[in-house]
Parts: sequence; C-alpha cells; structure tokens
Amino acid sequence: MEHILQPVYIFQNALVIIFITELIIGNLGNGFLALVNCMNWIKRKKVSFVSQLLTALAASRMFLLWLLFACLLISSLYPDLTTAARVIKVINNLWIIGHHFSIWLATCLGISYFLKIGNFSNSLFLYLKWRVKKAISVTLLLSLIPLFLNILLVNLEINECISESQRNISYSFISHYHTQCHRRVLSFYTIFLTIPFGVCMLSFLLLIFSLWTHHKKMQQNVQRCRVASTTAHIKALQIVVAFLLLYTIFMLSLLLQLWKYELLEESLFISFCQVIYVAFPSFHSCVLILGDMKLRQAYLSLCCGG
Repeated sequence: MEHILQPVYIFQNALVIIFITELIIGNLGNGFLALVNCMNWIKRKKVSFVSQLLTALAASRMFLLWLLFACLLISSLYPDLTTAARVIKVINNLWIIGHHFSIWLATCLGISYFLKIGNFSNSLFLYLKWRVKKAISVTLLLSLIPLFLNILLVNLEINECISESQRNISYSFISHYHTQCHRRVLSFYTIFLTIPFGVCMLSFLLLIFSLWTHHKKMQQNVQRCRVASTTAHIKALQIVVAFLLLYTIFMLSLLLQLWKYELLEESLFISFCQVIYVAFPSFHSCVLILGDMKLRQAYLSLCCGG
C-alpha cells in the first residue's frame, strides 16, 4: 500500500511546488509590467493606450492571484469559514469580477494587436484600425453585460441553494452546494468565458492569415526587406501562438472540471487543475515582457542592476 501511495504523494508535492512557483512568477511578471508602465507614465506624463491596457491587465491578474492565495490560506487555516453561504457568495462574486477583467482585458489587448498589425482592405477593418481606442473602449463597455448576467445567475443559483438547504434540514448548505449548485455555477462561468475566447480566437486567426498573405507579398520585394519583415512577423506569430496555447489550456482545464466534476473531491485532481489554471495569468506576463523590446530591455537592465 505504501508503495502505491508514495508516487501519489510525490506527484502531489510536485504539483504544490509548481503551483507556488507559478504564483511567484505571476506576481513578479505582472508586478513588473505594472511598475514599468506606471514609472513611464510618471516620467513622461503620458502613456499609450496599449500601456494602459497592459497596466490594467497586470493589476487584474495580480488581484486574481492574490485572491486565489488568500482563498487557499483561509481554507487551510479556517476551513469552517469557507463553508458559510455568505462567504461562498462573496468569493464567487470576486472570482467572477477578477476573471472577467483579466480575460476581457487580455482579449482587448489581442484585438488591439490585430487592428494595428493586421492588413486588410475591408472598409470595416479600416474604420476600426483608425479608431482602435474607441473600438476597445466600446468592447470593454459591452463586456459589462455578460459580467452582470454572470453575477446575477450565480447569485440566483446560490440563493436557491440556500433556500433549498433551509427547507430540507437533513443536509447542510455546503454539502448541497457541492453536490447540486457548484457544477451549475462552474457551467455559467465557463459559458460566459467562451465569449471572449471566441472573439480572441477569431481575431488571432485573422491576424495569422493577414501576416501570412503579407509575407507572400513581401517575397516579391528585395531580399533585405523580406528578411526584416519575416523576422518581425515570426516574433508576432510567436506571441500569438504562445497566447493562444495558454488561453486554450486554461479553457480546457475548465471543461475538464465540468466533464470530470466528481474528481473535484480528490485533492490530487484539484491541485492539477490549479496548476493548469494559474499558468495562463502567470506565464502570459512573461510572454508579454519577452515580446516587447522596451519591456525586455527594462527587465534586462533591472537584472543587471542598472
């Protein structure tokens, strides 16, 4: 029996180490993004719209990572507190708000890259290309509609769970919540996240198509221009592919939890989902730093002490 359990404990400890490492990387990466952009804002008295998006994205992800850490800490130190209906409702609302802005700000950042780098002759695209700030602002404003709907549906579900547990005293609220309500709450959350995922996937596929067609046209020009253009396009595609990979893994982790919901009672499965879950907000900050020359230079100068 001990020989069987030992690999499980090793795997569990490995997942915990990876999870803690992701939290550290995520906080350092997002903190660096926010700090550099804020310092540039103070120094130059102005900041670009993309830098504003990056700062807001970094702040929302730091909030999300610290919220996750706080929830895990509270559940470890005060397990009874996390079984209260009011606490569960507050945590769910904070999760929805944090994830909403984290995902939608990342999506808007992707849309801004698409509008700036993409090259289409379509009149609608050209209209949006010259009004990037307005297009992104309207997108963020419209994203508040699914946010309010998600909060409303989740709170209605939790209130129904509270009422049901009060009518039937044979089981507690927390047991009824985990057996009946939590899966529906997770379903609401996943469904509303598919909206920005679809928007982001569409914009990035169009961007890849635009870069590919532009590269084909550049092959007719001189060799030097072709090499410079190819290098720039390869870097852009690397950022796009890395973002899509992390985003897809994040969505698959949610679908996996819905598909194998009964495994959420297993600590090993929970740790595995948490590791996958945190990879997106943590490692995407590294992708953004490495993909931006100014951020990369600022990071290297910081590491070199100057």
